[in-house]
Amino acid sequence: MTEIASPHIPHPRILVLGVQPGTPPFRIVEIDGQVVGEARAITDVLAAASAAGITVHDLDDPDVVRWVGGDKFTWLPH
Repeated sequence: MTEIASPHIPHPRILVLGVQPGTPPFRIVEIDGQVVGEARAITDVLAAASAAGITVHDLDDPDVVRWVGGDKFTWLPH
């Protein structure tokens, strides 16, 4: 298989992990492979990105943000 034939697997700088139980529930945010904090809402993810110097134009772009265990609207445990 050549590089051209291989599937594109994005490696975004921002990784938002699945919802963790808590009061209130939260999601762990990683930037460039380092845990930078907890997010309880989309605004917390954007604030973390901004603090790291990352401008996010589209939270649905998998090249920018990877959502694990749900999407940008998933903030409660299943």
